[in-house]
Amino acid sequence: MDLTERPRRLRRTAAIRSLVREHRVHPANLVLPVFIRQGAQAPVPIASMPGVVQHSRDSLMRAATQAAELGVGGIMLFGVPTDRDAVGHCAVAPDSILAQAIGWTREATGDALPIFADLCLDEFTSHGHCGVLDAQGNIDNDATLLVYQQMALTLADAGADFLGLSGMMDGQVGAVREILDMNGRTDVALLAYAAKYASAFYGPFRDAVESALDGDRNTYQQDPANAVESLREVRLDVAQGADMVMVKPALPYLDILARVADMVDVPVAAYVVSGEYSMIEAAAAAGFIDRQRAITEALIAVRRAGASIICTYWASEVAGWLTHP
Repeated sequence: MDLTERPRRLRRTAAIRSLVREHRVHPANLVLPVFIRQGAQAPVPIASMPGVVQHSRDSLMRAATQAAELGVGGIMLFGVPTDRDAVGHCAVAPDSILAQAIGWTREATGDALPIFADLCLDEFTSHGHCGVLDAQGNIDNDATLLVYQQMALTLADAGADFLGLSGMMDGQVGAVREILDMNGRTDVALLAYAAKYASAFYGPFRDAVESALDGDRNTYQQDPANAVESLREVRLDVAQGADMVMVKPALPYLDILARVADMVDVPVAAYVVSGEYSMIEAAAAAGFIDRQRAITEALIAVRRAGASIICTYWASEVAGWLTHP
């Protein structure tokens, strides 16, 4: 046999495999999503997401401090308010739970940990949708943009470095960029959830934010069957001023992630969402898979597909593995 080429030579030892490894996850690639519950005096466990909690002020500050010390790339804040109404008034209030959480995180970490604040209404509306409704109960896209602009100023004034535009409203990036620039907040960057699919994998997240969703989000989040549509959404968001774009969820949409990464010249993020997290945790708890290997493999897959930023609930834990193997 003529075996001139023997690829296994480069797999012979752990050191050689490390030498030729094509993709790596670094703590700085990771962003830690966290939930902050208004009025909480202690962390509140989330049953469908073992190991994840709704934070109190003190536990948020501890989690942020730990993430910064481990070299995690950023923290993404989601508020869980006690009051909700049809238009999400609590989202735009200067003392909203999300605005307060930005301040607490800044107090704990200074500039050591970039702060991403979720700019969406689903946590703050009584109907659980990401926008305001018209008289017929449909999402009013343009009226929603006006609320997003108010919320953007609230979060920028609170000290957010990045606003995560996750509502999937047409024109949301342009509307928010315009209002920020008009008010001298040109330094606040925008992460556009440009390819966000109407996914079954968000289920545990809705538990985490205590969503009151009535119906579904199929009229504004993307159809899982569509790919070209994602490229259009990404193109529009970049043209409107997005500083980064995101694909969400991550693992079922690695093909989309790869196409987006090839297409744009801004950083590309992907979100390993709650359902993906919970599936791996459940399978590991049942003894079906090796937990650490499965987590590592999942994150490497997202990195290999083209994401330079990975939002994951394992961010601090994985950073610990990487810095203290």
